[in-house]
Amino acid sequence: MEPFDLVVTNVRVVRHDQAEPAALDIGVRDGRIAALAPHLDVTGAKNVVDAGGKLAFPGVVDAHQHWGIYHPLAEDAATESRACAQGGVTSALNYIRTGQYYLNRGGPYREFFPEVHQATDQKSYVDFAFHVAPMTTEHIDEIPELIRDHGVTSFKIFMFYGGHGLHGRSADQSSFLMIPPDARYDYAHFEFVMRGVQAAREQFPELADEISLSLHCETAEIMRAYTRLVEEDGSLTGLAAYSASRPPHSEGLAVTIAAYLAHETGLPTINLLHLTSAKAVDAALRMAQAFPHVDFRREVTIGHLLADIDTAYGLGGKVNPPLRPREDVEALWGHMIDGTIDWVVSDHACCKAEVKFGEPKDDIFVAKSGFGGAEYLLPGLISEGVKRGLSYGRVAELTSWAPARRFGLATKGAIAEGLDADFCLVDENHTWTVRAEESLSTQEYTPFEGMELTAKVTDTFLRGEQILRAGNVVGQPRGRYLARPTRP
Repeated sequence: MEPFDLVVTNVRVVRHDQAEPAALDIGVRDGRIAALAPHLDVTGAKNVVDAGGKLAFPGVVDAHQHWGIYHPLAEDAATESRACAQGGVTSALNYIRTGQYYLNRGGPYREFFPEVHQATDQKSYVDFAFHVAPMTTEHIDEIPELIRDHGVTSFKIFMFYGGHGLHGRSADQSSFLMIPPDARYDYAHFEFVMRGVQAAREQFPELADEISLSLHCETAEIMRAYTRLVEEDGSLTGLAAYSASRPPHSEGLAVTIAAYLAHETGLPTINLLHLTSAKAVDAALRMAQAFPHVDFRREVTIGHLLADIDTAYGLGGKVNPPLRPREDVEALWGHMIDGTIDWVVSDHACCKAEVKFGEPKDDIFVAKSGFGGAEYLLPGLISEGVKRGLSYGRVAELTSWAPARRFGLATKGAIAEGLDADFCLVDENHTWTVRAEESLSTQEYTPFEGMELTAKVTDTFLRGEQILRAGNVVGQPRGRYLARPTRP
């Protein structure tokens, strides 16, 4: 038999369909996993790594990131992919759109997307893909083209953008979105996006199960009214004020509207993004019962699982939808345990301090929204989840297998023969304290500052090549753009 390029020995392999890890060596050839068995023959292997008894988790498929939102796309692809490697993330799926931020331009995606490719080419340390938001009628018409020419199979609606800004109130969303003056980004547009995605599923029937629509579910009208109430009342400040200004029932109402539109348009592949509260998940589960023909998937972020409005480190925890009170965090964990959450993401959006904090610096409504977190996704979920009853196998399902299957990455998502050799080594008995200065992200702060985690990613492999060794990024960027669907 041809020698392996890499053999990882003395390792416990975690698989999504088994609660407990198995003592199996990992044999890699030509970037794929070629063998999983005890005591593989290492004769002639180009590289042998002794894992020292650590766990091997499948490379994390982080299905929700935002490269290029606050800094140039090329810069974020280079720097934030290093933070990905640090956290065991080997595939980063980024949401992108026209308008302010990202490339700061409007126009058709046939002109926009080649610039995205150019900005990210040979910059990333991990594999990456893009979800695209159709902001105009022209963009809806381009959906088949995006699927056929760019391998984009997932799309997005930001439900609050029509009447509310990214960071708070807004008087001019047309300029922010860079859409024509007579265009509207509203419920009618959302309906037409759904009809466009469903038409594409019918046009490409062999891809139908992998073509989906994701929604940021908040309601602009509720948020606008409650922001005024919170500011007029004046008794709340900081993250508590921001949470109250974007209340959980705003999420629940948006979920309900989105679900009925999916029913009306016949679109069955709906992803409900970053659900933050008991009310949001309750609405999502009610809609699943009301419309059983719609295949809803429910997402939460590691930020909403690790931090709350009282424990997050300062206004750096401002994010959309907001961090919530502790009772909502515990409700999310309850749904993690009972199996009603489908995957966990970072919603990584690096925002340096000079951009994040405006004047006055203690005004939550002036601060920008979003923060990084890819480097804490897997360690945080293991640390908090396992002690709450999540098995290692369930962690692997939540962070890798489930998002890979939904988003057309058939070569990713598991440590299995024939799939890409994407995996990371985790020391589950390594207690450490989160310090922003130790992150490989360019963000100088983190809302997780001072949190104690009990699991650490030490080494990460992308298609059999080591990109993180003993916590340090090694080698040159070798991440590839993932035109979807990928096939083993």
